[in-house]
Amino acid sequence: MIIVTGGAGFIGSNIVKALNERGRSDILIVDNLGKGEKYKNLIGLKFYDYVHREDFLKSVIEGEFDDFNIEVIFHEGACSDTMEYDVNYMIKTNYEYSKTIFNFCADNEVNLIYASSASTYGNGDNGFTENETCENALNPYAFSKLLFDRYVRQNLDEIDNKIIGLRYFNVFGPQEFHKGRMASIAYQMYKQIKETGVIKLFKGTDGYKDGEQRRDFIFVKDVAKVNLWCWENDIENGVYNCGTGTATTFNAVAQAVISALGKGKIEYIDFPETLQGKYQSFTQADTRKLFSAGYDGGFTNINDAVKQYCQFLDEGGYY
Repeated sequence: MIIVTGGAGFIGSNIVKALNERGRSDILIVDNLGKGEKYKNLIGLKFYDYVHREDFLKSVIEGEFDDFNIEVIFHEGACSDTMEYDVNYMIKTNYEYSKTIFNFCADNEVNLIYASSASTYGNGDNGFTENETCENALNPYAFSKLLFDRYVRQNLDEIDNKIIGLRYFNVFGPQEFHKGRMASIAYQMYKQIKETGVIKLFKGTDGYKDGEQRRDFIFVKDVAKVNLWCWENDIENGVYNCGTGTATTFNAVAQAVISALGKGKIEYIDFPETLQGKYQSFTQADTRKLFSAGYDGGFTNINDAVKQYCQFLDEGGYY
């Protein structure tokens, strides 16, 4: 059996899709479907059961899964809202919950691949390499992710199972309708063109010209591929960057969306005061550790990925 927490979410559902493509449907999905339309992410997927995240946590704590033959847990479930400033809620949801999953996996020798975040590097002034000298946290979300990474590091010597943390950079692609304001910039651009014909980007900030802020954008299908590769291959436990290693400007992404849709233009708006000091104007994964571990699956070119994504959205936006 395979367990995917956050399995109805953006990255989690893509991991389930990738597992389905390998013939696996013995998957337990753990999530909180809420009152929105996240459930639609599950319609096109094959899995044997679904359980609410709180019920799953209770079952884990009470030992109900101790005798199950679990090959791996892909732990993708979290509050991913970078604008959520209830720190107690963020710690309970992202840190305490993850610790429980970690301890269960350690006690039962279950492989664990979990979602970390490039937000743990803060503004990136010290680089984007997987070590403590580069780490910082600009908001509670980043802090919760960094806290768990540090907890994992402290306990690595005491476990026999596989545990890999993947620091996701700027992920975009299918199955993110439900994320609202937290959806990728590629989706926001697509939506803006469809609604108004105009993509709005921030004016220059942090020394960058209008729309020239740069991020490491990675296609969600590549993220799923890295997750499965980490599970299936013998690599050293620890935290790895999950990005392409290439920083692309927002202007370039906008042009890719405009090209894919055959229409649209760009306008620049003032940088909001609410994001001052909390915004990553540049991210670029240091991929040396992942490549040194043997990953050779490559990454989808940004223009090809955006084209695929826009076509997917035009066709309905769900698997």
